Amino acid sequence: MKYIDEYKDKALVKKLAQAISGLNVPASLMEVCGTHTMAIFRSGVRSLLPRAVKLLSGPGCPVCVTSEEDIDAMIALADVKDAIVATFGDMLRVPGSAGSLAKKKAQGSDIRIVYSPLDAISIAKANKKRPVVFLGVGFETTAPTIAATVIEAREKGLNNFFVYSAHKLIPPAIRAILDAGEVRVDGFLLPGHVSAIIGVKPYKFIARDYGIPSVIAGFEPVDLMESIYQLLLRVKYQSRENVGIEYVRAVRPEGNPKAVAVMKEVFKTSSASWRGLGDIQESGLEIRDKYERFDAKKMFRIRPVKTKVNSACKCGEVLRGVKLPTDCRLFGKACTPEDPKGPCMVSTEGTCAGYYKYGNRKPKTGNRGKK
Repeated sequence: MKYIDEYKDKALVKKLAQAISGLNVPASLMEVCGTHTMAIFRSGVRSLLPRAVKLLSGPGCPVCVTSEEDIDAMIALADVKDAIVATFGDMLRVPGSAGSLAKKKAQGSDIRIVYSPLDAISIAKANKKRPVVFLGVGFETTAPTIAATVIEAREKGLNNFFVYSAHKLIPPAIRAILDAGEVRVDGFLLPGHVSAIIGVKPYKFIARDYGIPSVIAGFEPVDLMESIYQLLLRVKYQSRENVGIEYVRAVRPEGNPKAVAVMKEVFKTSSASWRGLGDIQESGLEIRDKYERFDAKKMFRIRPVKTKVNSACKCGEVLRGVKLPTDCRLFGKACTPEDPKGPCMVSTEGTCAGYYKYGNRKPKTGNRGKK
Protein backbone atom coordinates (compact mmCIF):
# COMPACT_ATOMS: atom_id res chain seq x y z
CA MET A 1 0.00 0.00 0.00
CA LYS A 2 1.52 3.27 -1.12
CA TYR A 3 2.84 5.55 1.65
CA ILE A 4 2.17 2.95 4.34
CA ASP A 5 4.02 -0.32 3.81
CA GLU A 6 7.19 1.27 2.42
CA TYR A 7 7.49 3.42 5.52
CA LYS A 8 7.40 0.31 7.69
CA ASP A 9 10.04 -1.58 5.70
CA LYS A 10 12.19 -3.40 8.27
CA ALA A 11 15.12 -3.78 5.88
CA LEU A 12 15.19 -0.06 5.21
CA VAL A 13 14.94 0.69 8.93
CA LYS A 14 17.94 -1.58 9.51
CA LYS A 15 19.95 0.19 6.79
CA LEU A 16 19.13 3.56 8.30
CA ALA A 17 20.18 2.31 11.75
CA GLN A 18 23.52 1.25 10.29
CA ALA A 19 23.91 4.60 8.54
CA ILE A 20 23.18 6.46 11.77
CA SER A 21 25.78 4.40 13.63
CA GLY A 22 28.26 5.06 10.85
CA LEU A 23 27.96 8.81 11.30
CA ASN A 24 29.39 8.47 14.82
CA VAL A 25 27.74 11.70 15.99
CA PRO A 26 26.92 12.15 19.68
CA ALA A 27 23.80 14.28 19.97
CA SER A 28 20.73 15.01 22.05
CA LEU A 29 17.65 15.33 19.86
CA MET A 30 14.23 16.49 21.04
CA GLU A 31 10.90 15.58 19.50
CA VAL A 32 8.24 18.18 20.24
CA CYS A 33 5.23 16.17 19.14
CA GLY A 34 3.27 13.80 21.34
CA THR A 35 2.41 11.59 18.36
CA HIS A 36 6.13 11.29 17.63
CA THR A 37 6.75 10.39 21.26
CA MET A 38 4.32 7.49 21.09
CA ALA A 39 5.51 6.40 17.63
CA ILE A 40 9.10 6.29 18.89
CA PHE A 41 8.05 4.10 21.81
CA ARG A 42 5.80 1.88 19.70
CA SER A 43 8.38 1.23 16.98
CA GLY A 44 11.32 0.75 19.34
CA VAL A 45 13.40 3.51 17.73
CA ARG A 46 15.48 4.12 20.86
CA SER A 47 16.74 0.55 20.83
CA LEU A 48 18.03 1.02 17.26
CA LEU A 49 20.15 4.06 18.03
CA PRO A 50 23.71 4.20 19.35
CA ARG A 51 23.98 5.15 23.01
CA ALA A 52 25.54 8.47 22.04
CA VAL A 53 22.30 9.54 20.34
CA LYS A 54 19.81 10.55 23.01
CA LEU A 55 16.14 11.27 22.40
CA LEU A 56 14.28 13.74 24.60
CA SER A 57 10.54 14.21 24.70
CA GLY A 58 9.39 17.83 24.71
CA PRO A 59 6.13 19.70 25.30
CA GLY A 60 4.24 18.18 22.37
CA CYS A 61 1.25 16.74 24.21
CA PRO A 62 -1.55 19.35 24.24
CA VAL A 63 -3.40 17.75 27.14
CA CYS A 64 -0.18 17.54 29.15
CA VAL A 65 0.80 21.20 28.72
CA THR A 66 -2.66 22.53 29.62
CA SER A 67 -2.12 24.53 32.79
CA GLU A 68 -3.53 23.58 36.16
CA GLU A 69 -5.56 26.80 36.15
CA ASP A 70 -7.19 25.93 32.82
CA ILE A 71 -7.98 22.41 34.00
CA ASP A 72 -9.69 23.81 37.09
CA ALA A 73 -11.68 26.30 34.97
CA MET A 74 -12.83 23.52 32.64
CA ILE A 75 -13.99 21.44 35.57
CA ALA A 76 -15.83 24.46 36.97
CA LEU A 77 -17.73 24.86 33.68
CA ALA A 78 -19.53 21.62 34.51
CA ASP A 79 -21.29 23.54 37.31
CA VAL A 80 -22.82 26.10 34.95
CA LYS A 81 -26.59 25.72 35.08
CA ASP A 82 -27.90 23.27 32.43
CA ALA A 83 -24.48 23.20 30.75
CA ILE A 84 -23.30 20.40 28.48
CA VAL A 85 -19.52 20.14 28.38
CA ALA A 86 -18.13 18.52 25.23
CA THR A 87 -14.54 17.33 25.29
CA PHE A 88 -12.03 15.01 23.69
CA GLY A 89 -11.63 11.84 25.74
CA ASP A 90 -8.10 12.51 26.96
CA MET A 91 -9.27 15.47 29.03
CA LEU A 92 -11.77 13.46 31.06
CA ARG A 93 -9.36 11.98 33.61
CA VAL A 94 -6.84 14.79 33.93
CA PRO A 95 -6.71 15.59 37.66
CA GLY A 96 -7.44 19.14 38.77
CA SER A 97 -7.16 20.74 42.18
CA ALA A 98 -10.33 19.03 43.33
CA GLY A 99 -11.30 16.09 41.18
CA SER A 100 -11.62 15.79 37.42
CA LEU A 101 -14.17 15.98 34.63
CA ALA A 102 -14.68 12.24 35.08
CA LYS A 103 -15.56 12.80 38.73
CA LYS A 104 -17.98 15.58 37.77
CA LYS A 105 -19.58 13.27 35.24
CA ALA A 106 -19.98 10.56 37.87
CA GLN A 107 -21.66 13.13 40.12
CA GLY A 108 -24.24 13.87 37.45
CA SER A 109 -22.80 16.70 35.35
CA ASP A 110 -23.54 16.41 31.62
CA ILE A 111 -20.11 15.86 30.14
CA ARG A 112 -19.88 14.23 26.73
CA ILE A 113 -16.93 12.82 24.84
CA VAL A 114 -16.77 13.97 21.22
CA TYR A 115 -14.42 13.12 18.39
CA SER A 116 -14.71 16.43 16.57
CA PRO A 117 -15.88 19.96 17.38
CA LEU A 118 -18.56 19.33 14.76
CA ASP A 119 -20.03 16.80 17.18
CA ALA A 120 -20.39 19.62 19.69
CA ILE A 121 -22.20 21.69 17.05
CA SER A 122 -24.65 18.81 16.58
CA ILE A 123 -25.22 18.66 20.34
CA ALA A 124 -25.89 22.41 20.40
CA LYS A 125 -28.41 22.09 17.57
CA ALA A 126 -30.25 19.34 19.47
CA ASN A 127 -30.23 21.23 22.79
CA LYS A 128 -30.90 24.86 21.88
CA LYS A 129 -32.10 25.80 25.36
CA ARG A 130 -28.88 24.59 27.00
CA PRO A 131 -25.35 26.05 26.78
CA VAL A 132 -22.91 23.69 25.10
CA VAL A 133 -19.25 24.34 25.86
CA PHE A 134 -16.55 22.70 23.77
CA LEU A 135 -13.14 22.43 25.45
CA GLY A 136 -10.67 23.57 22.82
CA VAL A 137 -7.37 21.92 23.68
CA GLY A 138 -4.71 21.48 21.02
CA PHE A 139 -2.01 23.03 18.88
CA GLU A 140 -2.03 24.53 15.38
CA THR A 141 -3.29 21.19 14.07
CA THR A 142 -6.76 21.41 15.61
CA ALA A 143 -7.16 25.19 15.91
CA PRO A 144 -8.29 25.75 12.27
CA THR A 145 -11.03 23.12 12.60
CA ILE A 146 -12.31 24.65 15.81
CA ALA A 147 -12.14 28.12 14.26
CA ALA A 148 -14.23 26.86 11.34
CA THR A 149 -16.73 25.46 13.86
CA VAL A 150 -17.08 28.88 15.51
CA ILE A 151 -17.69 30.45 12.10
CA GLU A 152 -20.33 27.82 11.35
CA ALA A 153 -22.01 28.45 14.71
CA ARG A 154 -22.26 32.15 13.89
CA GLU A 155 -23.63 31.45 10.41
CA LYS A 156 -26.27 29.10 11.83
CA GLY A 157 -27.17 31.44 14.68
CA LEU A 158 -26.23 28.92 17.38
CA ASN A 159 -26.13 31.28 20.35
CA ASN A 160 -25.88 28.36 22.79
CA PHE A 161 -22.50 27.14 21.48
CA PHE A 162 -19.29 28.19 23.22
CA VAL A 163 -15.59 27.34 23.12
CA TYR A 164 -13.12 27.41 26.00
CA SER A 165 -9.89 28.05 24.14
CA ALA A 166 -6.76 26.56 25.65
CA HIS A 167 -4.95 26.33 22.32
CA LYS A 168 -1.21 26.67 22.23
CA LEU A 169 1.44 27.36 19.59
CA ILE A 170 4.50 25.13 19.25
CA PRO A 171 7.26 27.53 18.05
CA PRO A 172 7.14 29.82 21.13
CA ALA A 173 7.46 26.75 23.38
CA ILE A 174 10.59 25.68 21.51
CA ARG A 175 12.07 29.13 22.05
CA ALA A 176 11.18 28.98 25.75
CA ILE A 177 12.99 25.65 26.14
CA LEU A 178 16.08 26.98 24.39
CA ASP A 179 16.08 30.19 26.42
CA ALA A 180 15.78 28.24 29.66
CA GLY A 181 18.96 26.31 28.83
CA GLU A 182 18.10 23.46 31.19
CA VAL A 183 18.90 20.70 28.72
CA ARG A 184 21.28 20.33 25.83
CA VAL A 185 19.43 20.09 22.52
CA ASP A 186 21.51 19.55 19.37
CA GLY A 187 18.57 19.19 17.01
CA PHE A 188 14.79 19.13 16.84
CA LEU A 189 12.44 16.60 15.29
CA LEU A 190 9.61 18.96 14.39
CA PRO A 191 5.94 17.91 14.39
CA GLY A 192 4.47 16.67 11.11
CA HIS A 193 0.82 17.53 11.74
CA VAL A 194 1.48 21.04 13.05
CA SER A 195 3.91 21.72 10.21
CA ALA A 196 1.34 20.67 7.63
CA ILE A 197 -0.58 23.75 8.81
CA ILE A 198 2.14 26.35 9.50
CA GLY A 199 4.95 25.27 7.12
CA VAL A 200 8.62 26.00 7.80
CA LYS A 201 8.79 29.78 8.31
CA PRO A 202 7.79 29.83 12.02
CA TYR A 203 10.73 27.50 12.81
CA LYS A 204 13.50 29.44 11.08
CA PHE A 205 14.47 31.19 14.30
CA ILE A 206 15.83 27.89 15.68
CA ALA A 207 18.80 27.95 13.31
CA ARG A 208 19.01 31.74 12.95
CA ASP A 209 19.00 32.58 16.66
CA TYR A 210 20.38 29.42 18.25
CA GLY A 211 22.41 27.67 15.54
CA ILE A 212 20.46 24.43 15.99
CA PRO A 213 19.21 22.31 13.04
CA SER A 214 15.71 20.88 12.71
CA VAL A 215 13.82 18.40 10.52
CA ILE A 216 10.06 17.98 10.11
CA ALA A 217 9.38 14.27 10.60
CA GLY A 218 6.66 11.80 9.69
CA PHE A 219 5.36 9.11 12.00
CA GLU A 220 6.24 5.68 10.60
CA PRO A 221 9.46 3.85 11.54
CA VAL A 222 11.23 4.78 8.29
CA ASP A 223 10.12 8.40 8.72
CA LEU A 224 11.58 8.56 12.17
CA MET A 225 14.88 6.89 11.32
CA GLU A 226 15.32 8.93 8.13
CA SER A 227 14.56 12.15 10.04
CA ILE A 228 17.10 11.27 12.73
CA TYR A 229 19.65 10.48 10.04
CA GLN A 230 19.02 13.81 8.28
CA LEU A 231 19.23 15.65 11.57
CA LEU A 232 22.50 14.00 12.57
CA LEU A 233 23.98 14.87 9.18
CA ARG A 234 23.12 18.49 9.86
CA VAL A 235 24.68 18.27 13.31
CA LYS A 236 27.84 16.67 11.95
CA TYR A 237 28.38 19.10 9.11
CA GLN A 238 26.87 22.11 10.89
CA SER A 239 24.27 22.54 8.17
CA ARG A 240 21.69 24.73 9.82
CA GLU A 241 20.65 27.15 7.14
CA ASN A 242 17.22 25.64 6.48
CA VAL A 243 14.46 23.56 8.04
CA GLY A 244 14.54 20.04 6.63
CA ILE A 245 11.32 18.34 5.54
CA GLU A 246 11.40 14.56 5.67
CA TYR A 247 7.59 14.37 5.74
CA VAL A 248 7.31 15.63 2.17
CA ARG A 249 4.17 13.63 1.43
CA ALA A 250 2.18 15.79 3.84
CA VAL A 251 4.11 19.02 4.48
CA ARG A 252 4.71 21.86 2.04
CA PRO A 253 7.17 24.65 2.85
CA GLU A 254 4.31 27.18 2.87
CA GLY A 255 2.05 24.94 4.97
CA ASN A 256 -1.69 25.33 4.48
CA PRO A 257 -2.42 29.06 4.01
CA LYS A 258 -6.19 28.54 3.94
CA ALA A 259 -6.17 26.76 7.29
CA VAL A 260 -3.95 29.47 8.79
CA ALA A 261 -6.31 32.15 7.45
CA VAL A 262 -9.32 30.50 9.10
CA MET A 263 -7.40 30.19 12.37
CA LYS A 264 -6.42 33.87 12.28
CA GLU A 265 -9.97 34.91 11.46
CA VAL A 266 -11.27 33.57 14.78
CA PHE A 267 -8.21 33.57 17.04
CA LYS A 268 -5.53 36.07 18.03
CA THR A 269 -2.28 35.30 19.78
CA SER A 270 -1.96 35.92 23.49
CA SER A 271 0.19 35.04 26.45
CA ALA A 272 -0.54 31.54 27.72
CA SER A 273 0.32 29.49 30.75
CA TRP A 274 1.92 26.10 30.04
CA ARG A 275 2.27 23.29 32.55
CA GLY A 276 5.96 23.01 33.33
CA LEU A 277 6.95 26.02 31.24
CA GLY A 278 4.99 28.83 32.88
CA ASP A 279 3.74 31.89 31.00
CA ILE A 280 4.99 32.21 27.42
CA GLN A 281 4.32 35.37 25.44
CA GLU A 282 2.38 35.02 22.16
CA SER A 283 2.05 31.26 22.65
CA GLY A 284 -1.72 31.01 23.11
CA LEU A 285 -4.81 31.55 20.98
CA GLU A 286 -7.78 33.43 22.34
CA ILE A 287 -11.05 34.19 20.56
CA ARG A 288 -11.20 37.58 18.86
CA ASP A 289 -13.65 40.20 20.07
CA LYS A 290 -15.82 39.87 16.95
CA TYR A 291 -16.57 36.27 18.01
CA GLU A 292 -16.65 36.89 21.76
CA ARG A 293 -20.24 35.66 22.17
CA PHE A 294 -18.80 32.17 21.55
CA ASP A 295 -16.00 32.63 24.11
CA ALA A 296 -16.77 30.61 27.24
CA LYS A 297 -14.19 32.56 29.22
CA LYS A 298 -16.08 35.80 28.64
CA MET A 299 -19.64 34.51 28.65
CA PHE A 300 -19.57 32.55 31.90
CA ARG A 301 -18.50 33.60 35.34
CA ILE A 302 -16.17 30.82 36.29
CA ARG A 303 -15.48 30.86 40.00
CA PRO A 304 -11.73 30.82 40.52
CA VAL A 305 -10.46 28.11 42.82
CA LYS A 306 -7.19 28.02 44.65
CA THR A 307 -5.13 25.87 42.34
CA LYS A 308 -3.33 23.04 44.08
CA VAL A 309 -0.24 21.66 42.41
CA ASN A 310 0.89 18.13 43.17
CA SER A 311 4.58 18.79 43.78
CA ALA A 312 5.37 15.08 43.74
CA CYS A 313 4.24 14.81 40.10
CA LYS A 314 7.14 15.56 37.75
CA CYS A 315 5.07 15.96 34.59
CA GLY A 316 6.27 19.55 34.18
CA GLU A 317 9.93 18.54 34.26
CA VAL A 318 9.24 15.66 31.85
CA LEU A 319 7.65 18.12 29.41
CA ARG A 320 10.83 20.23 29.46
CA GLY A 321 13.08 17.23 28.90
CA VAL A 322 14.70 17.80 32.30
CA LYS A 323 13.53 14.53 33.81
CA LEU A 324 12.48 11.11 32.60
CA PRO A 325 9.23 9.57 33.83
CA THR A 326 11.30 7.06 35.79
CA ASP A 327 12.83 9.94 37.76
CA CYS A 328 9.43 10.53 39.34
CA ARG A 329 8.85 8.55 42.52
CA LEU A 330 5.15 8.25 41.68
CA PHE A 331 5.72 6.63 38.28
CA GLY A 332 4.38 3.10 38.02
CA LYS A 333 3.54 3.06 41.73
CA ALA A 334 1.12 5.70 42.93
CA CYS A 335 0.74 6.95 39.33
CA THR A 336 -0.55 4.50 36.72
CA PRO A 337 -2.90 4.78 33.73
CA GLU A 338 -5.67 3.43 35.96
CA ASP A 339 -4.98 6.01 38.67
CA PRO A 340 -3.05 8.91 37.07
CA LYS A 341 -1.65 11.71 39.19
CA GLY A 342 -0.76 13.93 36.25
CA PRO A 343 -1.67 14.44 32.58
CA CYS A 344 1.56 12.89 31.27
CA MET A 345 0.16 9.53 32.40
CA VAL A 346 -3.39 10.28 31.23
CA SER A 347 -2.94 11.34 27.63
CA THR A 348 -2.42 8.89 24.78
CA GLU A 349 0.41 11.24 23.75
CA GLY A 350 1.94 11.55 27.21
CA THR A 351 5.55 10.53 27.76
CA CYS A 352 4.77 8.81 31.05
CA ALA A 353 1.99 6.81 29.40
CA GLY A 354 4.44 5.79 26.68
CA TYR A 355 7.07 4.63 29.14
CA TYR A 356 4.45 2.70 31.08
CA LYS A 357 2.69 1.09 28.12
CA TYR A 358 5.75 0.05 26.19
CA GLY A 359 7.78 -1.18 29.10
CA ASN A 360 10.48 1.49 29.12
CA ARG A 361 10.41 1.68 32.89
CA LYS A 362 14.14 1.33 33.34
CA PRO A 363 15.74 3.14 30.38
CA LYS A 364 19.43 3.00 29.77
CA THR A 365 21.52 5.62 31.51
CA GLY A 366 22.23 8.57 29.28
CA ASN A 367 18.81 8.92 27.68
CA ARG A 368 18.69 12.54 28.81
CA GLY A 369 20.55 15.47 27.37
CA LYS A 370 22.29 17.65 29.92
CA LYS A 371 23.55 21.13 29.44
